[in-house]
Amino acid sequence: MKPVHVPAMTYQRGIARNRGQFLLQTVQVFFVGLVIGMERTVLPSLAHDFGVTKGAFLFLASFVISFGLVKGALNLVAGSLSDRIGRKRVLLFGWIAGIPIPLLIFFAPNWWWIIAANVFLGINQAFTWTMTVTSQIDLAGSRQRGLAVGINEAAGYVGMGLAGLATGYLAVLYGPRWALLLFGLGAILVALVLLMRVRDTIAWVHAEHAAHPVSASPATTNWMHGFIDVSFRNPRYRAFCQAGVANKVADTLVWVLFPLYFLQHAMGVVAIGWITGVYGAVWGLSQLWTGHLADRIGRKIPIVSGFFLLSVGLATTALMQGFALWVLAALIMGLGMALLYPNLVAAMSDTAPPLERGRILGVYRYWRDTGYAIGGLLLGLVAQWSNEILPAIWATAGIVALSGLWIALVVQETHPRSLDSAAGRQPQRANP
Repeated sequence: MKPVHVPAMTYQRGIARNRGQFLLQTVQVFFVGLVIGMERTVLPSLAHDFGVTKGAFLFLASFVISFGLVKGALNLVAGSLSDRIGRKRVLLFGWIAGIPIPLLIFFAPNWWWIIAANVFLGINQAFTWTMTVTSQIDLAGSRQRGLAVGINEAAGYVGMGLAGLATGYLAVLYGPRWALLLFGLGAILVALVLLMRVRDTIAWVHAEHAAHPVSASPATTNWMHGFIDVSFRNPRYRAFCQAGVANKVADTLVWVLFPLYFLQHAMGVVAIGWITGVYGAVWGLSQLWTGHLADRIGRKIPIVSGFFLLSVGLATTALMQGFALWVLAALIMGLGMALLYPNLVAAMSDTAPPLERGRILGVYRYWRDTGYAIGGLLLGLVAQWSNEILPAIWATAGIVALSGLWIALVVQETHPRSLDSAAGRQPQRANP
């Protein structure tokens, strides 16, 4: 989509000024979280019903590997495509791709159908979640990006946590297949109805660009050059991309192996739902303030602190036993994710030119969500080789700790207000 000359005053940025559309995007991402969260309690716990033998950890993890590969690749497509045709159309494509997910799970005769369902889940999540967070960044002021991303991620991960808990109860009452079928189709239908009231935010992007004529025009280099630059050549972007991979390796552990680990210690489906639900809900709700916190103190401290807490939570899970202690560990992990997760996106956005924001965030989200595939392969192999889940937990704790150390040693602060303060200047008036 070529830049369109629009009056900057017509599309003023700011969460308060655009609260109606911002709220609609928040509701959209809540339903995105419901769709991915509905799998997290039920499917790994019942993998044997789909023909996965005990100890086949790599085959079990294959459904997350397929999800991560598809979502990561399509994040690239979603980001650049939305810059050309607009955010709303890509969001619609994502919801349409979600319809087969509960149907495939319901009729699945074996685990390969679950893998196929997660291919569609990867398409759904790449298009829908990428578009909601990009749209909310479009609507927010430049000094509200942390808050905007925090609200987005909060809504999505609260939805994920609630879905994991709800489907755990529904699976006990009505059976796992019926629970996922009705829950999934219901969430997608409501989201599609609400989508009719959503406006495309690409006009705000062009207005932002028009209001800052000194900003760079979109790069004319080819797609691969831009991908390599963000992924490898730029040291700041490179560090953020590896951090995205590391936090998704940790989330893969929670998604795939935690339910089995807790089952081995006599936890039932409802108890597992509470543990994973606390993780998701704390992750989600805490982002309401962690993103805003980073708008005040900068991105680096929350990100590094988040990786430290995530590693502590993983170590606590490995060292301790018992429902109450595992809930506490889940709370610590959720808080760590809340500190690092939205602020990695906000940090990537701080220095991205407006007309290239979708593409640059798409590259970051490619690496972040490919972390599911990397995590599924790596942790599946570790668990398969050792025939135990505990070594995979320790391996993840080490990866997370090293990733946080990389950020601490390599990355400088990206937030404009923090940079102004560090230079001894008065911060400029924030854009609305």
